[in-house]
Amino acid sequence: MPSLRSDTDAEHFVDSADLSQYDLSGFQPASFEFEPKSAALTMRLPAPLLEALKRKAQAQGIPYTRYVRRLLEKDVGL
Repeated sequence: MPSLRSDTDAEHFVDSADLSQYDLSGFQPASFEFEPKSAALTMRLPAPLLEALKRKAQAQGIPYTRYVRRLLEKDVGL
């Protein structure tokens, strides 16, 4: 994939490129968080559980608090 330095460059690339010539198999879906966080949750966890959460989050390349939020959102269907 080419390095695109601006939105204009990206728009031009998408409009004119034949994406079938690129191997997109390594791409992963991205999600964006637009809703403001207006409530807080504090909980105490056993240290081994917190360390396991941090390892899982690190493997996904996200902060552990975001990882925990994703788990909660998935469980409640949001």
